[in-house]
Amino acid sequence: RRGELVLRVPRAALLTSDRVMADDPRIASCVDAHRPRLSSIQRLIVCLLAEVGKGKSSGWYLYLSQLPTYYTILATFNDFEIEALQVWLGRFVNRTVFGYRLLHARNTLNGFCFDYQVDDAIWVAQKAVSAIRSEWEEATPLMRELDFKPKLLMFKTWLWAFATVSSRTLHVAWDDAGCLCPIGDLFNYAAPDNDTSSEEQDTEEAMKCQERNVNVMLEEIKLDSPSVRLTDGGYEDSKAYCLYARKRYRKGEQVLLGYGTYTNLELLEHYGFLLDENPNEKTYIQLDSELCTMGTWPKDSLYIHPNGHPSFALLCSLRLWATPTNRRKSFSHQIYSGSMLSVENELEVLKRLGSKCVETLQQLPTTAELDGRLIHFLRNLQNSTSWRVDVEQSSFGQEFALFLRFHSVDVDCTQDQLPVRLLRSLERWELAVRWRCS
Repeated sequence: RRGELVLRVPRAALLTSDRVMADDPRIASCVDAHRPRLSSIQRLIVCLLAEVGKGKSSGWYLYLSQLPTYYTILATFNDFEIEALQVWLGRFVNRTVFGYRLLHARNTLNGFCFDYQVDDAIWVAQKAVSAIRSEWEEATPLMRELDFKPKLLMFKTWLWAFATVSSRTLHVAWDDAGCLCPIGDLFNYAAPDNDTSSEEQDTEEAMKCQERNVNVMLEEIKLDSPSVRLTDGGYEDSKAYCLYARKRYRKGEQVLLGYGTYTNLELLEHYGFLLDENPNEKTYIQLDSELCTMGTWPKDSLYIHPNGHPSFALLCSLRLWATPTNRRKSFSHQIYSGSMLSVENELEVLKRLGSKCVETLQQLPTTAELDGRLIHFLRNLQNSTSWRVDVEQSSFGQEFALFLRFHSVDVDCTQDQLPVRLLRSLERWELAVRWRCS
């Protein structure tokens, strides 16, 4: 039932930096010496890698051995995959670097307060890689001091550990970096807006469920701490991490966990996946600079919801913009309260918003239809036993040739089944195209 305990993980099973240091005085001594220069996340990554280095002697060996060997968070994307967040790779080609150099078309028009949203995605990906590399360089002296094996000192390994921490940690009050929670980190994600319990229930069961929810709420009110569950669980007074059912589940149904409210770009950045239908997605479009300064709202509050509705801030800004200049002050209170001024004003708002959407779409290098066909092609390749045939039968031969050239792969030497490293890159390429398509 909704609200029922699904999993309880005792604190002793949680992998945290303080627990690792408590079990290993040498690690504790070295980490404490470097503590002022390292963030809590860097310390947890070092502790994680220290346990990995112990092999079977680590108390978390069984847990560590089942962790993924690779991730698809934005920071793992190479240049080719990052560029795919924005452009159709066949359209912007310059034969200078590794045979081809990938270019993306940035918005150079004046008078707009937003770059394209796709530009933001490329910037986020590049910034993430740069930040992680900097953190690795800062932590390397500590890892050398701990006599890490050469493989554990590599940036590639640090990136894997960072992705593990980014995509799998759960929140705990005593450590900003969170904890790695065995079993608890296996739950797949469900957006908070999709959670609730409107499944078909008979009257008697609905009454019991309602009574239980009231009791749970009363128990939470009794708690003296600010630990009212905003997601689907947390670390509780019982000295354990507890996870609860977000809705009523039937036999055989997958139990999902709400990590929080994220846009698709944020999901890709932190967790390495995205949702085809994300109720928390935000779409930004080009807006006149005058419109952005209409009110006091921050720029990131001016967006369009997945259902096409403008955000409250964007709608108010547009209503104010569509009001004659000499009447804006007298109508501002009504506008800021969210009220519609008139049918004429509302029609002008929607007309303006619609034209801006069309303008944005027309300046993007690809269409949703083209991206959809490319996604289908990339999925087929990942499951193909004869990729040459799939490429020949598709209209994406040029893009795939670019892909092979980027990875320095000689087509003549490639077997019928693509190498693992190319399959993983295809997976990330598909994610990039899926994001830009959405």
